[in-house]
Amino acid sequence: MVYYTIDQLARLIDHTNLKPFATEKDMHKLCEEAVTYHFKMVAINQVQTKICSELLAGTDIQTGAAISFPLGQTSIAAKVAETEDAIKNGANEIDYVINITEVKNKNWNYLKKEMEEIVTICRKASVLSKVIFENAYLTDTEKIELCTIANIVEPDFIKTSTGFAPSGATFEDIKLMRKHTKETVQIKAAGGIRDAANFKQMIALGATRIGTSSGIKIIQSLTKEVENGEISI
Repeated sequence: MVYYTIDQLARLIDHTNLKPFATEKDMHKLCEEAVTYHFKMVAINQVQTKICSELLAGTDIQTGAAISFPLGQTSIAAKVAETEDAIKNGANEIDYVINITEVKNKNWNYLKKEMEEIVTICRKASVLSKVIFENAYLTDTEKIELCTIANIVEPDFIKTSTGFAPSGATFEDIKLMRKHTKETVQIKAAGGIRDAANFKQMIALGATRIGTSSGIKIIQSLTKEVENGEISI
C-alpha cells in the first residue's frame, strides 16, 4: 500500500482533449483546468501544440502532442516530421501510435526502427516519449513482443490505448505490460478511465500516468476520500 496526497495523484494525470473539433477556446479551458488542478500534462492533437505551450509557459504543466493519431498508419518519416514539428512548437512530451499493420505483419524490425527513431529525437530534445500500443487490436503475444522491443529501445512510457479504439485500458493489460517490461519503462493507462475507483486500480497495478478527460471528476471524488492529508492505494 502506498500513500499519496491529492497533489501527487493529480500529477499522475494527463488532462486530455483530443476531439477533432476542439477549438482555441477549448484549449484555453483545458490549460486553465490543468493549472488549477496541477495535472501533469495536457494531451492534445499535434496541431494544438503551439497554442498550449504558449498558454502553459511559466508553469510546470507539460504540453503533450499526439503523433500519427489515432490510427498510427503513417510512415516512419511522416511520424518523425510530425514529432520534430511538435517539439519545435513547444511539445515536451510525445505520445505516438505504432503502425498496427506492421504488428499484424509481424514486422518487428520495422516497429523497432520506428520506436528507435522517435525515441532518439525525443531523447536529444529532453522530451518524454510514450509509445501507444492500441491494445484493443492486439493479441497478448503481440503486446508482449512490443514490450520486448520497448525493453531494448527504452522509451519513457508504453501506453495502452488512444481512447478511440473499441476499448481502452484494462486491468489485464496493465498487469501484462508491467510483467513483461522492465521497471525503467513506465506504463500509461488511457481510454475509458472515468472514475476514482478505476483510476486507483490502474495505479495499484503499476500505471504511473493516466490519460483521461475525467481528471477533474476523479480528483474531486478522491478529495472526499482523504484522511490525514493522504489516500492509500
